Amino acid sequence: METVVEKLQTAASFIKSKITDIPNIGIVLGSGLGDFADSLEDKVEIPYSEIPGFHQTTVLGHAGKLVVGKIEGVNVAVMQGRIHAYEGHSMEEVVHPVRVLGMMGVKTLVLTNAAGGVNANYHPGQLILIKDHINFTGKNPLIGPNLDELGTRFPDMSFAWDPNLREIAKKAASDIGYDLQEGVYVGVLGPTYETPSEVRMFGMLGGDMVGMSTVAENIAAVHMGMKVMGISCVTNMAAGIEKGELKHEDIKDQAAQVMTKFCDILKSVVKSHG
Repeated sequence: METVVEKLQTAASFIKSKITDIPNIGIVLGSGLGDFADSLEDKVEIPYSEIPGFHQTTVLGHAGKLVVGKIEGVNVAVMQGRIHAYEGHSMEEVVHPVRVLGMMGVKTLVLTNAAGGVNANYHPGQLILIKDHINFTGKNPLIGPNLDELGTRFPDMSFAWDPNLREIAKKAASDIGYDLQEGVYVGVLGPTYETPSEVRMFGMLGGDMVGMSTVAENIAAVHMGMKVMGISCVTNMAAGIEKGELKHEDIKDQAAQVMTKFCDILKSVVKSHG
C-alpha cells in the first residue's frame, strides 16, 4: 500500500507528465469563482477524476478540474473547485490536492472561497482579504504521525496568512480603485449553515466571515513551507445578521457579480509575485 508521501509523488508525477512548465503559484477557486481559470493562456485542463488521489467535486459552482497555464507570463496551477470534509472526505483527502501542488514545486498558494459575512459592516458581493483564521472544524489535517518529508511536527501558525502577499493584494486592489479590507475567517465543518447564536459567538471571538473550507488547506500548505494568501467573497450575510433564508444558489450569483474585480486582483498578485 502506498504511503501518503508516495501517493503525493504519484499524483505530482502524473500532472507533470501532462504539462510543459512547472507552476510556482497555485490557486484554489471556491464556490462560484471558477471562471478565473478561463483567463489562463496556453492552458492544459485535467479533470480531477484522472488525477491519482483526487476526488470529483459534488458541489454547485465547483467544476472539478486542474487548469495549468500562464497568467502575465507566470506559470500557475489553478484548482477549479475543491472537495470538502462535509462531503464525507477525510482531512487527508481534503488537503491531498494542495499537498500535490506543493510536491510539484508550488511555493505560493492563493486560497479563495465563498463565505458568509459575520461582520455587520460587510455586504454581499464584497471581497475580503484573510488576515487570520479560527479553526472551528474540530479537525486538523496534521493529526496522526508527522510526515517528516513534508514538514515539522509543530508548524508555527503566527504568519499562516503571509503578510507580504497581503500587502501585494492590497496594492493590487488599490491600483484598480477597490477597497480591499482584511478580516478573520472562521472555518466550520458544515454542511448546515450556522445558527444565529453561533454567528453571534463567532463575532464575539473576533471572526469576520465564516465558511466550510480553506482552513485545512492553509494548515497543510504552511506545514509544507508554502506562503499562503486568501480571499473570501462575502456572498451572503450569515444567519441572524440579516433577515431571510440562506440558499447556496445565491452564493454563485453574488460571486459572478464581483468576478471582474476578483480576476483583476488575482492577476496582479500573480504578476507581482511571479
